[in-house]
Amino acid sequence: MSEMLKQYGEVVGFHAMDSLMVIADMLRGKKIVHVNSTKEGGGVAEILSSMIPLSKELGLDVSWEVVEGNPDFFACTKTLHNSLQGMPGGLPERQIEAYVETNRTNAAKLNDVLEDADYVFIHDPQPAPLLGYFPNRKGKWIWRCHIDVSSPNRSVWRFVKKHVEGYDASIFSLPDFAQPLPHPQYLITPSIDPLSEKNIALHKSEITKTYGELGIPMDKPVILQVSRFDRFKDPLGVIESYRIAREHVDIRLVLAGGGATDDPESGEVLARVQEAAAGDPDIHVLLLPADAHRTINALQSGAAVVMQKSTKEGFGLTVTEGLWKKKPVIGGDVGGIRLQIINRFNGFRVRSPEGAAIRIRYLLTHKWKRERMGVNARQYVLENFLITGQLRRYLSLLIALNSSGGEWERWL
Repeated sequence: MSEMLKQYGEVVGFHAMDSLMVIADMLRGKKIVHVNSTKEGGGVAEILSSMIPLSKELGLDVSWEVVEGNPDFFACTKTLHNSLQGMPGGLPERQIEAYVETNRTNAAKLNDVLEDADYVFIHDPQPAPLLGYFPNRKGKWIWRCHIDVSSPNRSVWRFVKKHVEGYDASIFSLPDFAQPLPHPQYLITPSIDPLSEKNIALHKSEITKTYGELGIPMDKPVILQVSRFDRFKDPLGVIESYRIAREHVDIRLVLAGGGATDDPESGEVLARVQEAAAGDPDIHVLLLPADAHRTINALQSGAAVVMQKSTKEGFGLTVTEGLWKKKPVIGGDVGGIRLQIINRFNGFRVRSPEGAAIRIRYLLTHKWKRERMGVNARQYVLENFLITGQLRRYLSLLIALNSSGGEWERWL
Protein backbone atom coordinates (compact mmCIF):
# COMPACT_ATOMS: atom_id res chain seq x y z
CA MET A 1 0.00 0.00 0.00
CA SER A 2 1.46 3.36 -1.06
CA GLU A 3 1.93 6.29 1.30
CA MET A 4 -1.13 8.09 -0.16
CA LEU A 5 -3.34 5.04 0.31
CA LYS A 6 -2.06 4.64 3.87
CA GLN A 7 -3.07 8.24 4.60
CA TYR A 8 -6.58 7.57 3.38
CA GLY A 9 -6.60 4.35 5.42
CA GLU A 10 -5.80 6.30 8.58
CA VAL A 11 -8.97 8.32 8.00
CA VAL A 12 -11.49 5.81 6.64
CA GLY A 13 -10.03 2.59 8.00
CA PHE A 14 -7.69 0.09 6.36
CA HIS A 15 -10.44 -2.47 5.82
CA ALA A 16 -12.24 0.05 3.59
CA MET A 17 -9.02 0.70 1.65
CA ASP A 18 -8.40 -3.03 1.21
CA SER A 19 -11.88 -3.37 -0.28
CA LEU A 20 -11.25 -0.46 -2.64
CA MET A 21 -7.96 -1.95 -3.78
CA VAL A 22 -9.58 -5.33 -4.52
CA ILE A 23 -12.23 -3.69 -6.71
CA ALA A 24 -9.65 -1.51 -8.50
CA ASP A 25 -7.57 -4.61 -9.31
CA MET A 26 -10.51 -5.97 -11.31
CA LEU A 27 -10.36 -2.93 -13.60
CA ARG A 28 -6.62 -2.82 -14.22
CA GLY A 29 -5.86 -2.37 -17.90
CA LYS A 30 -9.21 -0.71 -18.59
CA LYS A 31 -9.21 2.84 -19.94
CA ILE A 32 -11.49 5.21 -17.99
CA VAL A 33 -12.18 8.80 -19.07
CA HIS A 34 -14.08 11.58 -17.28
CA VAL A 35 -15.39 14.57 -19.25
CA ASN A 36 -16.84 17.80 -17.87
CA SER A 37 -16.91 21.50 -18.76
CA THR A 38 -14.43 23.14 -16.38
CA LYS A 39 -11.14 22.34 -14.62
CA GLU A 40 -11.85 24.65 -11.70
CA GLY A 41 -14.82 26.11 -9.88
CA GLY A 42 -17.78 24.04 -8.76
CA GLY A 43 -18.20 20.67 -7.11
CA VAL A 44 -17.61 18.47 -10.17
CA ALA A 45 -14.12 19.88 -10.75
CA GLU A 46 -13.29 19.52 -7.05
CA ILE A 47 -14.37 15.89 -6.98
CA LEU A 48 -12.44 15.00 -10.12
CA SER A 49 -9.31 16.82 -8.96
CA SER A 50 -9.16 14.33 -6.06
CA MET A 51 -10.68 11.26 -7.68
CA ILE A 52 -8.29 11.17 -10.66
CA PRO A 53 -5.05 11.08 -8.56
CA LEU A 54 -6.57 8.54 -6.17
CA SER A 55 -7.64 6.35 -9.09
CA LYS A 56 -4.16 6.49 -10.58
CA GLU A 57 -2.63 5.63 -7.22
CA LEU A 58 -4.77 2.48 -7.31
CA GLY A 59 -3.13 1.56 -10.62
CA LEU A 60 -6.01 2.55 -12.90
CA ASP A 61 -5.69 4.10 -16.37
CA VAL A 62 -7.81 7.21 -15.81
CA SER A 63 -7.84 10.59 -17.54
CA TRP A 64 -9.87 13.80 -17.31
CA GLU A 65 -10.90 15.85 -20.34
CA VAL A 66 -12.60 19.26 -20.43
CA VAL A 67 -14.79 20.52 -23.28
CA GLU A 68 -14.06 24.01 -24.58
CA GLY A 69 -16.74 26.48 -25.62
CA ASN A 70 -17.55 30.08 -26.47
CA PRO A 71 -19.84 32.47 -24.51
CA ASP A 72 -22.94 31.35 -26.43
CA PHE A 73 -22.24 27.75 -25.45
CA PHE A 74 -21.90 28.57 -21.75
CA ALA A 75 -24.95 30.85 -21.89
CA CYS A 76 -26.87 27.86 -23.24
CA THR A 77 -25.55 25.44 -20.63
CA LYS A 78 -26.37 27.91 -17.85
CA THR A 79 -29.92 28.15 -19.21
CA LEU A 80 -30.02 24.35 -19.31
CA HIS A 81 -28.84 24.18 -15.70
CA ASN A 82 -31.42 26.70 -14.49
CA SER A 83 -34.25 25.16 -16.53
CA LEU A 84 -33.50 21.64 -15.37
CA GLN A 85 -33.82 22.99 -11.84
CA GLY A 86 -37.31 24.27 -12.67
CA MET A 87 -36.97 27.78 -14.08
CA PRO A 88 -39.50 28.56 -16.84
CA GLY A 89 -38.51 29.51 -20.37
CA GLY A 90 -36.87 27.88 -23.32
CA LEU A 91 -33.64 27.73 -25.27
CA PRO A 92 -32.97 30.38 -27.94
CA GLU A 93 -32.12 28.91 -31.32
CA ARG A 94 -28.71 30.61 -31.33
CA GLN A 95 -27.79 28.93 -28.05
CA ILE A 96 -28.97 25.53 -29.26
CA GLU A 97 -26.80 25.89 -32.36
CA ALA A 98 -23.79 26.84 -30.20
CA TYR A 99 -24.46 23.89 -27.88
CA VAL A 100 -24.61 21.34 -30.69
CA GLU A 101 -21.70 22.82 -32.66
CA THR A 102 -19.45 23.06 -29.59
CA ASN A 103 -20.01 19.40 -28.77
CA ARG A 104 -19.39 18.43 -32.40
CA THR A 105 -16.08 20.32 -32.38
CA ASN A 106 -15.02 18.81 -29.07
CA ALA A 107 -15.96 15.33 -30.25
CA ALA A 108 -13.49 15.70 -33.12
CA LYS A 109 -10.75 16.85 -30.73
CA LEU A 110 -11.43 14.01 -28.29
CA ASN A 111 -11.93 11.29 -30.87
CA ASP A 112 -8.71 9.40 -30.11
CA VAL A 113 -9.34 9.59 -26.37
CA LEU A 114 -12.98 8.55 -26.29
CA GLU A 115 -13.38 6.20 -29.25
CA ASP A 116 -11.48 3.31 -27.69
CA ALA A 117 -12.11 4.04 -23.99
CA ASP A 118 -13.53 1.15 -21.99
CA TYR A 119 -15.60 3.48 -19.80
CA VAL A 120 -16.55 7.14 -20.24
CA PHE A 121 -18.16 9.32 -17.56
CA ILE A 122 -19.90 12.39 -19.02
CA HIS A 123 -20.67 14.91 -16.28
CA ASP A 124 -23.83 17.04 -16.46
CA PRO A 125 -25.64 18.48 -19.51
CA GLN A 126 -22.76 20.48 -20.98
CA PRO A 127 -20.99 17.60 -22.80
CA ALA A 128 -24.02 15.26 -22.97
CA PRO A 129 -24.33 15.32 -26.82
CA LEU A 130 -20.82 13.88 -27.22
CA LEU A 131 -22.27 10.37 -27.22
CA GLY A 132 -24.01 10.98 -30.55
CA TYR A 133 -20.68 11.54 -32.31
CA PHE A 134 -19.28 8.12 -31.35
CA PRO A 135 -21.48 5.49 -33.04
CA ASN A 136 -18.53 3.07 -33.15
CA ARG A 137 -17.51 3.56 -29.52
CA LYS A 138 -15.85 0.60 -27.86
CA GLY A 139 -16.90 0.95 -24.25
CA LYS A 140 -19.70 1.81 -21.87
CA TRP A 141 -20.77 5.44 -21.47
CA ILE A 142 -22.31 6.78 -18.24
CA TRP A 143 -24.10 10.11 -17.86
CA ARG A 144 -23.47 11.55 -14.39
CA CYS A 145 -26.08 14.21 -13.48
CA HIS A 146 -25.02 16.33 -10.50
CA ILE A 147 -27.92 18.80 -10.47
CA ASP A 148 -31.45 18.74 -9.04
CA VAL A 149 -33.71 17.57 -11.88
CA SER A 150 -36.60 16.55 -9.63
CA SER A 151 -38.97 19.12 -11.21
CA PRO A 152 -37.40 20.17 -14.50
CA ASN A 153 -38.77 22.47 -17.15
CA ARG A 154 -40.37 19.73 -19.22
CA SER A 155 -39.53 21.13 -22.67
CA VAL A 156 -35.87 21.55 -21.74
CA TRP A 157 -35.75 18.08 -20.18
CA ARG A 158 -37.11 16.60 -23.41
CA PHE A 159 -34.29 18.34 -25.27
CA VAL A 160 -31.65 16.97 -22.88
CA LYS A 161 -33.26 13.52 -22.78
CA LYS A 162 -32.71 13.10 -26.52
CA HIS A 163 -28.98 13.36 -25.85
CA VAL A 164 -28.79 11.13 -22.76
CA GLU A 165 -31.23 8.28 -23.39
CA GLY A 166 -28.62 6.47 -25.52
CA TYR A 167 -26.16 6.13 -22.63
CA ASP A 168 -25.50 2.75 -21.04
CA ALA A 169 -26.35 4.07 -17.57
CA SER A 170 -27.04 7.24 -15.60
CA ILE A 171 -26.01 8.29 -12.10
CA PHE A 172 -28.07 10.63 -9.92
CA SER A 173 -27.43 11.85 -6.38
CA LEU A 174 -30.93 11.25 -4.97
CA PRO A 175 -33.94 9.08 -5.85
CA ASP A 176 -36.03 12.23 -6.37
CA PHE A 177 -33.72 13.32 -9.20
CA ALA A 178 -34.10 10.17 -11.30
CA GLN A 179 -36.05 10.47 -14.56
CA PRO A 180 -37.62 7.88 -16.87
CA LEU A 181 -34.76 6.70 -19.10
CA PRO A 182 -34.32 3.48 -21.11
CA HIS A 183 -31.21 2.32 -19.25
CA PRO A 184 -30.09 1.42 -15.69
CA GLN A 185 -29.92 4.28 -13.20
CA TYR A 186 -27.71 4.35 -10.12
CA LEU A 187 -27.77 6.50 -7.00
CA ILE A 188 -24.32 7.64 -5.85
CA THR A 189 -23.75 10.69 -3.68
CA PRO A 190 -20.88 13.15 -4.23
CA SER A 191 -18.11 13.41 -1.66
CA ILE A 192 -15.20 15.39 -0.27
CA ASP A 193 -11.53 14.51 -0.02
CA PRO A 194 -10.36 14.44 3.62
CA LEU A 195 -6.72 14.86 2.53
CA SER A 196 -7.29 17.94 0.37
CA GLU A 197 -6.18 21.44 1.32
CA LYS A 198 -9.81 22.34 1.89
CA ASN A 199 -10.46 19.58 4.41
CA ILE A 200 -7.29 18.83 6.38
CA ALA A 201 -7.11 19.96 10.01
CA LEU A 202 -5.60 23.43 10.47
CA HIS A 203 -3.85 24.82 13.52
CA LYS A 204 -5.78 27.53 15.35
CA SER A 205 -2.99 30.05 14.65
CA GLU A 206 -3.41 29.61 10.88
CA ILE A 207 -7.16 30.09 11.17
CA THR A 208 -6.69 33.31 13.14
CA LYS A 209 -4.05 34.54 10.71
CA THR A 210 -6.29 33.92 7.69
CA TYR A 211 -9.18 35.84 9.23
CA GLY A 212 -6.83 38.71 10.00
CA GLU A 213 -5.45 38.80 6.46
CA LEU A 214 -8.99 38.92 5.10
CA GLY A 215 -9.88 41.80 7.43
CA ILE A 216 -12.49 39.85 9.38
CA PRO A 217 -12.35 40.42 13.17
CA MET A 218 -13.07 37.35 15.28
CA ASP A 219 -14.54 39.37 18.14
CA LYS A 220 -18.01 37.88 17.67
CA PRO A 221 -19.46 34.64 16.26
CA VAL A 222 -19.12 34.28 12.49
CA ILE A 223 -21.95 32.96 10.35
CA LEU A 224 -20.49 31.70 7.08
CA GLN A 225 -21.78 30.69 3.69
CA VAL A 226 -19.30 29.51 1.07
CA SER A 227 -20.66 29.00 -2.43
CA ARG A 228 -20.57 30.23 -5.98
CA PHE A 229 -22.44 33.49 -6.41
CA ASP A 230 -25.48 31.83 -7.92
CA ARG A 231 -29.13 32.76 -7.48
CA PHE A 232 -29.99 29.22 -6.37
CA LYS A 233 -27.54 29.54 -3.46
CA ASP A 234 -29.75 32.40 -2.17
CA PRO A 235 -27.05 34.73 -0.81
CA LEU A 236 -29.62 37.52 -0.51
CA GLY A 237 -31.74 35.26 1.66
CA VAL A 238 -28.70 34.64 3.86
CA ILE A 239 -28.26 38.40 4.34
CA GLU A 240 -31.92 38.68 5.31
CA SER A 241 -31.50 35.84 7.83
CA TYR A 242 -28.47 37.54 9.35
CA ARG A 243 -30.33 40.84 9.75
CA ILE A 244 -33.20 39.15 11.57
CA ALA A 245 -30.87 37.13 13.81
CA ARG A 246 -28.65 40.06 14.79
CA GLU A 247 -31.61 41.67 16.57
CA HIS A 248 -31.06 38.98 19.20
CA VAL A 249 -27.38 37.93 18.93
CA ASP A 250 -24.28 39.93 18.03
CA ILE A 251 -22.80 38.27 14.93
CA ARG A 252 -20.79 38.72 11.75
CA LEU A 253 -21.72 37.36 8.36
CA VAL A 254 -19.21 36.17 5.77
CA LEU A 255 -20.30 35.35 2.23
CA ALA A 256 -17.35 33.81 0.44
CA GLY A 257 -17.12 32.30 -2.98
CA GLY A 258 -16.43 32.84 -6.61
CA GLY A 259 -17.62 31.88 -10.04
CA ALA A 260 -16.88 29.08 -12.43
CA THR A 261 -15.68 29.30 -16.01
CA ASP A 262 -18.94 27.71 -17.16
CA ASP A 263 -21.20 30.13 -15.19
CA PRO A 264 -21.75 33.48 -16.96
CA GLU A 265 -24.27 34.77 -14.37
CA SER A 266 -22.04 34.90 -11.30
CA GLY A 267 -20.94 38.52 -11.84
CA GLU A 268 -24.50 39.77 -11.84
CA VAL A 269 -25.37 37.87 -8.66
CA LEU A 270 -22.20 39.12 -6.93
CA ALA A 271 -23.11 42.72 -7.77
CA ARG A 272 -26.53 42.30 -6.18
CA VAL A 273 -24.98 40.80 -3.06
CA GLN A 274 -22.48 43.64 -2.74
CA GLU A 275 -25.28 46.16 -3.10
CA ALA A 276 -27.34 44.46 -0.38
CA ALA A 277 -24.33 44.34 1.97
CA ALA A 278 -23.19 47.91 1.37
CA GLY A 279 -22.80 50.01 4.51
CA ASP A 280 -22.83 47.15 6.99
CA PRO A 281 -19.36 46.64 8.53
CA ASP A 282 -20.38 43.25 9.90
CA ILE A 283 -21.05 41.75 6.47
CA HIS A 284 -17.96 40.59 4.59
CA VAL A 285 -18.34 39.63 0.93
CA LEU A 286 -15.28 37.79 -0.39
CA LEU A 287 -14.61 36.99 -4.02
CA LEU A 288 -12.09 34.18 -3.84
CA PRO A 289 -10.03 32.58 -6.60
CA ALA A 290 -10.81 29.02 -7.61
CA ASP A 291 -7.71 27.68 -5.85
CA ALA A 292 -8.36 29.33 -2.46
CA HIS A 293 -8.95 25.95 -0.84
CA ARG A 294 -6.90 26.50 2.29
CA THR A 295 -8.50 29.90 2.81
CA ILE A 296 -11.96 28.35 2.62
CA ASN A 297 -10.83 25.68 5.05
CA ALA A 298 -9.76 28.34 7.55
CA LEU A 299 -13.00 30.27 7.13
CA GLN A 300 -15.09 27.16 7.75
CA SER A 301 -12.92 26.05 10.66
CA GLY A 302 -13.23 29.45 12.35
CA ALA A 303 -16.97 29.93 11.85
CA ALA A 304 -19.49 29.32 14.62
CA VAL A 305 -22.20 28.24 12.19
CA VAL A 306 -22.04 27.27 8.53
CA MET A 307 -24.95 27.96 6.20
CA GLN A 308 -26.01 26.75 2.77
CA LYS A 309 -29.41 28.31 2.28
CA SER A 310 -29.95 27.03 -1.24
CA THR A 311 -33.35 27.05 -2.92
CA LYS A 312 -32.20 24.29 -5.31
CA GLU A 313 -29.23 22.03 -4.72
CA GLY A 314 -27.96 18.95 -6.48
CA PHE A 315 -25.96 17.99 -3.41
CA GLY A 316 -24.01 20.85 -1.85
CA LEU A 317 -20.42 19.90 -1.05
CA THR A 318 -20.03 23.02 1.09
CA VAL A 319 -22.51 21.40 3.47
CA THR A 320 -20.31 18.30 3.63
CA GLU A 321 -17.22 20.44 4.19
CA GLY A 322 -18.83 22.29 7.08
CA LEU A 323 -20.06 19.08 8.70
CA TRP A 324 -16.58 17.53 8.38
CA LYS A 325 -15.16 20.45 10.39
CA LYS A 326 -17.61 19.72 13.23
CA LYS A 327 -19.87 22.66 12.40
CA PRO A 328 -23.64 22.36 12.65
CA VAL A 329 -24.96 23.44 9.26
CA ILE A 330 -28.14 25.38 8.52
CA GLY A 331 -29.25 24.50 5.01
CA GLY A 332 -32.17 24.88 2.66
CA ASP A 333 -34.68 22.05 2.84
CA VAL A 334 -33.99 21.02 -0.75
CA GLY A 335 -32.21 18.46 -2.89
CA GLY A 336 -29.04 16.84 -1.61
CA ILE A 337 -29.03 18.97 1.54
CA ARG A 338 -31.89 16.81 2.81
CA LEU A 339 -29.60 13.80 2.59
CA GLN A 340 -26.83 15.47 4.58
CA ILE A 341 -28.54 17.44 7.33
CA ILE A 342 -30.61 15.56 9.90
CA ASN A 343 -32.60 18.05 11.92
CA ARG A 344 -31.29 18.53 15.47
CA PHE A 345 -28.67 15.82 14.92
CA ASN A 346 -26.04 17.67 12.86
CA GLY A 347 -27.81 20.87 11.81
CA PHE A 348 -31.12 22.29 10.70
CA ARG A 349 -33.01 22.39 7.41
CA VAL A 350 -34.97 25.59 6.83
CA ARG A 351 -37.37 27.03 4.27
CA SER A 352 -37.25 30.76 4.95
CA PRO A 353 -34.94 33.54 6.17
CA GLU A 354 -37.00 33.71 9.35
CA GLY A 355 -36.50 30.01 9.98
CA ALA A 356 -32.77 30.31 9.40
CA ALA A 357 -32.57 33.25 11.81
CA ILE A 358 -34.31 31.25 14.55
CA ARG A 359 -31.82 28.41 14.12
CA ILE A 360 -28.83 30.79 14.16
CA ARG A 361 -30.04 32.22 17.45
CA TYR A 362 -30.65 28.75 18.90
CA LEU A 363 -27.19 27.44 18.05
CA LEU A 364 -25.40 30.50 19.37
CA THR A 365 -27.28 30.43 22.68
CA HIS A 366 -26.90 26.66 23.22
CA LYS A 367 -23.16 26.05 23.02
CA TRP A 368 -23.34 22.48 24.39
CA LYS A 369 -25.86 21.56 21.70
CA ARG A 370 -23.76 23.18 18.98
CA GLU A 371 -20.72 21.18 20.05
CA ARG A 372 -22.67 17.90 20.28
CA MET A 373 -24.13 18.42 16.81
CA GLY A 374 -20.63 19.17 15.51
CA VAL A 375 -19.34 15.79 16.71
CA ASN A 376 -22.31 14.07 15.06
CA ALA A 377 -21.67 16.03 11.87
CA ARG A 378 -18.12 14.80 11.36
CA GLN A 379 -19.00 11.19 12.07
CA TYR A 380 -21.88 11.32 9.59
CA VAL A 381 -19.57 12.51 6.82
CA LEU A 382 -16.96 9.87 7.73
CA GLU A 383 -19.55 7.15 7.28
CA ASN A 384 -21.20 8.46 4.12
CA PHE A 385 -19.54 11.21 2.09
CA LEU A 386 -15.80 10.70 1.61
CA ILE A 387 -14.05 10.31 -1.77
CA THR A 388 -12.95 6.72 -1.11
CA GLY A 389 -16.54 5.58 -0.76
CA GLN A 390 -17.67 7.41 -3.90
CA LEU A 391 -14.83 5.95 -5.97
CA ARG A 392 -15.62 2.47 -4.64
CA ARG A 393 -19.21 2.83 -5.87
CA TYR A 394 -18.13 4.19 -9.25
CA LEU A 395 -15.77 1.29 -9.86
CA SER A 396 -18.35 -1.24 -8.69
CA LEU A 397 -20.82 0.25 -11.15
CA LEU A 398 -18.36 -0.23 -14.00
CA ILE A 399 -17.93 -3.88 -13.13
CA ALA A 400 -21.71 -4.30 -12.81
CA LEU A 401 -22.25 -2.87 -16.32
CA ASN A 402 -20.20 -5.72 -17.76
CA SER A 403 -21.77 -8.44 -15.64
CA SER A 404 -25.21 -9.83 -15.04
CA GLY A 405 -25.54 -7.80 -11.85
CA GLY A 406 -26.34 -10.23 -9.05
CA GLU A 407 -23.59 -10.19 -6.46
CA TRP A 408 -22.21 -6.87 -7.70
CA GLU A 409 -25.35 -4.96 -6.75
CA ARG A 410 -24.33 -5.27 -3.10
CA TRP A 411 -21.16 -3.24 -3.76
CA LEU A 412 -23.09 -0.18 -4.99
